[in-house]
Amino acid sequence: MSEYDTRLNRFESAVRLEKADRVCVASLAVHYYFTRIAGISNREAMVDYERRFEAWARETQRLDLDLAPPTVPVPSARQWEIMGVTQYKWPGNGLEDHLAFQFVEKEYLLRNEYDALLANPGDFTVRRLWPRLAEGLSPMAAMPPLHWLSGAAQVVDSLGMLCGMPQVVEMLEKLIELGKETRAYHGAIRKYATEMKALGFPLAYVAVALAPFDYVSDLLRGMRGSMLDMFRQPDKLLAAIDLFTPVVIQSATLIAKSTKNPRVFIPLHRGAAGFMSNEQFERFYWPGLKTLLLGLVEAGLTPMPFFEGDYNPRLQYLAELPAGKIAAHFDIIDRMEAKRVLGDRMVFWGNVPSTLMATGTPEEVRDDVRELIDIFGDSGGLIIDASTGIPDEARPENVAAMVETAHSYGTY
Repeated sequence: MSEYDTRLNRFESAVRLEKADRVCVASLAVHYYFTRIAGISNREAMVDYERRFEAWARETQRLDLDLAPPTVPVPSARQWEIMGVTQYKWPGNGLEDHLAFQFVEKEYLLRNEYDALLANPGDFTVRRLWPRLAEGLSPMAAMPPLHWLSGAAQVVDSLGMLCGMPQVVEMLEKLIELGKETRAYHGAIRKYATEMKALGFPLAYVAVALAPFDYVSDLLRGMRGSMLDMFRQPDKLLAAIDLFTPVVIQSATLIAKSTKNPRVFIPLHRGAAGFMSNEQFERFYWPGLKTLLLGLVEAGLTPMPFFEGDYNPRLQYLAELPAGKIAAHFDIIDRMEAKRVLGDRMVFWGNVPSTLMATGTPEEVRDDVRELIDIFGDSGGLIIDASTGIPDEARPENVAAMVETAHSYGTY
């Protein structure tokens, strides 16, 4: 068996709740940790793709991780700069060079616009939503409703008039520049993935999906808007969730199958305790999330949900999922209760506290990893990682202690 197959087998065996040769060690996400310890600023990491991926490859090999860190968690700032993206702030554009990029939370879909979205989601997205996300896309608001453009003569004439407008010409020039930059960015991604495969490291994932509630809450209504909608207009919120459920399944499936990487990352943002009660979770969050997870499994893919925040009150729901199919990554969880409820259902991934990785000692980290192996190692259903992936502020000696302990203490 090649090194690539050996590492991949460790991960897949853990998901199936089977033992391989040792405990799998894989990070769900690395943002700026690898580049930080390489002396690369966060601003540089978002524009200098080659230096970023060289640092990632070097540290992945040095630590001997079982999966190569995914490229998705750190986007290209150049793409955002070209189009004047307003939905994010990033180092060099509103933030200092050492800070991480940030999502700009707001109501991009206004509370009285549900009907327009539900009636014609494509038209609403192009003509109303896109101009709110990036300054470079503001001319899209001048387009006539898409359903008006049907006959060939009308389409050609209308598009001709539109493309003759100076602001649209400027947008098209930006889009051409964006295309060139995107080719360069994805070329660097392909080079990284190809090199890591040749070195024996499978890429963790390429495809990403959002829970349907998070799709509406994160991208459209904002947390405040979506939480108020649960009380003020629950039926319209649920209709939007139903609208986007097949969309997220189809898009994730397309990306996963086209890249031949069956693992799909699902960051969960609003479903943890503190955001909503179990009753609200049952009505607004769980049906869409469960449908997403089952849809990906049915498509032959491996969902990788990140249960960010406190999911102790939700364990009963997770027990409904098929055994050995879900790569569940946990942040805050009662380990013994998770073992009791889910021990024969799904792998336990993560949960070494990020605070410990950033402020603890190597021995404290070793003790925590040994505890995880003692609790979950009997079934093979364990993957070691920090609770939120390797945090940017982690101490290198603590990261080394986490990996080395898993390698030495976690042999089956």
